[in-house]
Amino acid sequence: MPEHRYGQAEITDAIAAWPGVDEPLLRHLHTATQVEGRNLALPLADYAKLDTFTQANDAYREIALDLAERAVVEVLRTTGTAPAEIDQLVLCSSTGLATPSLDATLAQRTGLRADVRRLPIFGLGCAAGASGLARLHDYLAGRPDDTALLVCVELCSLTVQRDDVSVANLVAGGLFGDGAAAVVATGRPGGAAPEVLATRSHLYPDTQHLMGWHVGEYGFRIVLSPDLTGFVAEHVPGDLRAFLAEHGLTPGDVGTWICHPGGPKIIDALAESLDLPAEALAVSRRSLREHGNLSSVSVLHVLRETTGRPGEPAVLMALGPGFSSELLLLRW
Repeated sequence: MPEHRYGQAEITDAIAAWPGVDEPLLRHLHTATQVEGRNLALPLADYAKLDTFTQANDAYREIALDLAERAVVEVLRTTGTAPAEIDQLVLCSSTGLATPSLDATLAQRTGLRADVRRLPIFGLGCAAGASGLARLHDYLAGRPDDTALLVCVELCSLTVQRDDVSVANLVAGGLFGDGAAAVVATGRPGGAAPEVLATRSHLYPDTQHLMGWHVGEYGFRIVLSPDLTGFVAEHVPGDLRAFLAEHGLTPGDVGTWICHPGGPKIIDALAESLDLPAEALAVSRRSLREHGNLSSVSVLHVLRETTGRPGEPAVLMALGPGFSSELLLLRW
């Protein structure tokens, strides 16, 4: 996480000072997120200095690289992996732009080999943490002796538009946080880490309006439809049940749930439609409360904080623009 930590009330007060903001509505929306605090890329007072997309994106490139490097150094250290052992690098981020992509500089900063295979992924948003894990699984299925590295880094706070007082932007200002995460994976199962058994991606037609970015001279403007929660409740549980059924399972057979904390209504919709016990998504709720929605990083944060039940199936899932879902079946 970035070093700049703020309580939700401090962030709400800062946004309340924007011209044209409906302050009672703002405070209602921020309270409804159930977020208590977030880490931000910049000191809170510095956001008013970002007058252009260029300035915000320059900050993204610098800070995102620093956070990603910290995440990589930490995961290599804790897993006992040497930089030279990494054969594949996947980097997911949807909150800024860079060419060469961030992974090129990151690979050199962290001492990865010059012949490391790189796959930068942009635009998957909140689904990218799960999708990145699935793409690592695909790669390692073909190269089981290799070692792969996934890095997700998001600076959502740099995308909030100070001249946009729409409900969607006010919600984004109260919901999303900043952070980075990294995962080392190998094609050799064993040890205490979970094993990926199967994956599924699902793209829903004619749903681009539900969430995403509207990109313009101002940068990234949030697209977030009020219809999203209802759509998730209606469509995602059925697809998840079908995915589990392919492996002879039902939601009741799943011992551990690693769910992207998209927001309290999304978490509630999934829990109710899948008839999950209250504690099933407790880690997701805690992650949301303590750090907000970190986009692609969130599901990896939940994974890190989760202890699976040995031998029992687990589900990791995230939803994102497209509209799309990413599902993984795991086993500890």
